Amino acid sequence: MLRFTVTLDRDEDGVWIAECPSVPGCVSQGTSRDEALANIEDAIRLCLQVRSERGLPLTIETRSVEVAV
Repeated sequence: MLRFTVTLDRDEDGVWIAECPSVPGCVSQGTSRDEALANIEDAIRLCLQVRSERGLPLTIETRSVEVAV
């Protein structure tokens, strides 16, 4: 079992967009927050499978940084 951070945002049409920053190109969406979260879980599994089949690293490094605003 692997744990991933995902981002959630709503677009101008109200669709929820979910993205997994540590898996390049791994994005999904849903009409609700819960649907977007369920869809990104599926997308992560599929992206990891494709990356593995192609011999690519499964993830890229992500970090948190502090920014003064």
